[in-house]
Amino acid sequence: MELAQGLADDNRYVLIGRISGVYGIQGWVRVYSYTEPRDNILRYEPWYLQQNGKWIARRLLEGRTQGKGIVVALDGIDDRDVATQWIGREIAVHREQLPPPEEGEYYWADLIGLRVITVQGVELGRVERLLETGANDVLVVQGERERLIPFRKDTIVKQVDLEQGLLRVDWDPDF
Repeated sequence: MELAQGLADDNRYVLIGRISGVYGIQGWVRVYSYTEPRDNILRYEPWYLQQNGKWIARRLLEGRTQGKGIVVALDGIDDRDVATQWIGREIAVHREQLPPPEEGEYYWADLIGLRVITVQGVELGRVERLLETGANDVLVVQGERERLIPFRKDTIVKQVDLEQGLLRVDWDPDF
């Protein structure tokens, strides 16, 4: 599953990472990537960063893996002081920039907002967000209460119907 988060305020954009720190003195920034594999984030261009409540395009000048992370140089961010102002900012791309998912694969952004019902027809709520736990991804479903449901195709997640906005699960509503 591709780790691209959806944005509630504008469905044209999909979160693919965030700026997590600075790297060196020439304005490079460290990036935490939501993509899988992590360096896939370097494939997308341009990136959109939020500034003063608006999404602005930033051209990726250079980027590479550095240790376990990603470091990049972005157009218009050319020294450490400027780079520090961007720490914590989310990185997004237009939805159209993403390749279509493979059969049976889904972008997280496509799952957010789906109605979740059990195979017995009990409505549990809507997918609010997803968590990456290492073992498997977890759906955070908000209804009358919050539920954490492992995203395990075939065993727990029985059906994903993006056209109907529905996700059917084999899950005990009391759990």
